[in-house]
Amino acid sequence: MLEMRSCVHHLSPQMLLSVLCWSLNCCLFLEATVSPSSGPRVKPSYSFGRTFLGLDKCNACIGTSICKKFFKEEIRFDSWLSSHLKLPPNYLSSYSGNYSDDTKSWRPVEISRLTTKYQHDQSDKRICTSLIHTKSCSIERALWKTERFQKWLKAKRLTPDLVQGLHTPMLHCPSQRLLDRIVRRYAEVPDAGSVYMDHFTDRDKLRLLYTLSVNAHPIMLQIFPGAEGWPFPKYLGSCGRLIVTISTRPLKAFYGASSDVAADLALQVLAVLESMTNNDLNYFFYFTRVDAGTFGVFSDGHLFIRDASTLGVIDKQEGSQWMNGQQEEKDIFSCLVTDTQSMQPPCNSIKPTQSLSMVCAELLSKLLKGTFLPPVQKKIDHALNICADSSLSTQEIAMAAQELDEILKPLRTCDSHFAYRFPDCKYSVRF
Repeated sequence: MLEMRSCVHHLSPQMLLSVLCWSLNCCLFLEATVSPSSGPRVKPSYSFGRTFLGLDKCNACIGTSICKKFFKEEIRFDSWLSSHLKLPPNYLSSYSGNYSDDTKSWRPVEISRLTTKYQHDQSDKRICTSLIHTKSCSIERALWKTERFQKWLKAKRLTPDLVQGLHTPMLHCPSQRLLDRIVRRYAEVPDAGSVYMDHFTDRDKLRLLYTLSVNAHPIMLQIFPGAEGWPFPKYLGSCGRLIVTISTRPLKAFYGASSDVAADLALQVLAVLESMTNNDLNYFFYFTRVDAGTFGVFSDGHLFIRDASTLGVIDKQEGSQWMNGQQEEKDIFSCLVTDTQSMQPPCNSIKPTQSLSMVCAELLSKLLKGTFLPPVQKKIDHALNICADSSLSTQEIAMAAQELDEILKPLRTCDSHFAYRFPDCKYSVRF
């Protein structure tokens, strides 16, 4: 005992505070401060709250793969680079941040939620009132007792019946091949490369089910990575109910851009839609909705799909077990975001040009508006009007998109402003 007292006596105030904190299990979220009389001031560490990250709701969350980066200050919100070092408001859907692997070089990232904090809170209340019949409860325990999750606990493989009734567009037309891909590439568990969920813990299964029920965006980024040529930003990881991806500027930031930039971005959008319709893996991707934030642009000018939450997937190779419009099973996981879900059309009724019409009407018409000289602008507007008319035949819409592509290609320049394709464009007929 005397030896212990002697040890404590020689500890610095900072170390003594750390020892006391450790014993109370509160060190993770303490802001370290030292009184002016105890020595030189110590730089304050970034103060987290479990509620801000959503860790208080795990394992009804996305995952924990990148939490260490937050705690080691290797992921910082933009506001942390100021003198105040305060966390941003917790009601925002996304935040600009910076990411480092060595604390010396930093790159911009986007830190975002699957949905707004308000919607998350409403969903949590709905879980408690519908399952436990109280205003508050343990979200994890409540979901654990549901019939659907009990089926997940017993399942060795993720099959279409386990996701039936989930309203994320990605799972509207599920195939076994798509679900196997999810299990093999789910980044929040150690990679086993197997279609069987033997390497999933019970908590892993709940996190995956919760994510697929609320917003499949992070799953889409994981199973179709940009490193393999898919037009999605890199998924860096998650912590609680926040995900971290490579940062971008939304397409709407380029409305009113110069003619060469507008032409280049429009051509990239058309190329992305073509690749999502025809690709080596025989998956057909279609949008259920688009807006000015659906597409984003990297700092090198390369365009990709910034928000995959409204993307549906149809397996052209295997088809879907729910093509015949079977009655969908509905439960609490079917309405974790809203009480009522809009009806989605049968899988076999989705036109190959559905995304083209949406993009022409909602995005390209604004990106290309009044940008070119009158003769060219008139041709562009004519092609856009046909492309945007979803009542026309698939062939008519596809031909209008092809005509738009042919009009824009000669307007694309080859210079260093377009770093993603320069200097390749000098030597390739593709550009």
